[in-house]
Amino acid sequence: MEAWFLGDLPAIRSVYPGAKHTVLQGYENDSICGTWEKLADAVYKGGACALSGHGRQKIGEEKSRWAERISPHMDVKNSRSPSFVYFREKLIELAKSEV
Repeated sequence: MEAWFLGDLPAIRSVYPGAKHTVLQGYENDSICGTWEKLADAVYKGGACALSGHGRQKIGEEKSRWAERISPHMDVKNSRSPSFVYFREKLIELAKSEV
């Protein structure tokens, strides 16, 4: 899920205007790199290390918070995430086939 958010940097910046630009710009879309950690490093005070120190439940809570905050701002037509684009196109295909 975080890869999909990272595919839309303007959506992240609209919710987290203080997000670390260098972390966001250094992300390669859909790369295998620990995406939640990248997002945490960009938007969470102290980054992934600080968040990890609070345990799995807190990590899950923060991921849910990101979903609630970022997803309404996503421009689904212009995502840079290949996996999101694939998902979106399959949904469109399914919707058309149900008509």
